[in-house]
Amino acid sequence: MSTGTHAVEYAGRWVGRGRGRTLVAMTSTEKKTPSSPTTTAFYAQAAISFGLALVAMVGAVLYLPVDPWIRAFLALGTLYLTTSAFTLAKCVRDAQESQAVMTRLDQARVDAILSQHDPFRPLA
Repeated sequence: MSTGTHAVEYAGRWVGRGRGRTLVAMTSTEKKTPSSPTTTAFYAQAAISFGLALVAMVGAVLYLPVDPWIRAFLALGTLYLTTSAFTLAKCVRDAQESQAVMTRLDQARVDAILSQHDPFRPLA
């Protein structure tokens, strides 16, 4: 990696020979990405908890000693709350994914700037 006495380590790789060498920044596929901190057990716990809560609510609505129209109103409220929870989870996921896309775009811009930079070019 040395082209004389001024070799410097960068987060990238050198391409070419002699004076025509250029620094190519590492792409996101070459870098190690951190794994998700959530585990399969966490997902299972969340799914089981959601299922138990929904079953308990439906059971409570079914066995509540009230008129059928009140039971229907509570069942409709339970359905609305359940679908709203799924919609909220989807919105949060989409917001996190768009943030990840913006981060990747910013990283690509930095990589492009670094790939065009020649550390051995004399200043004007």
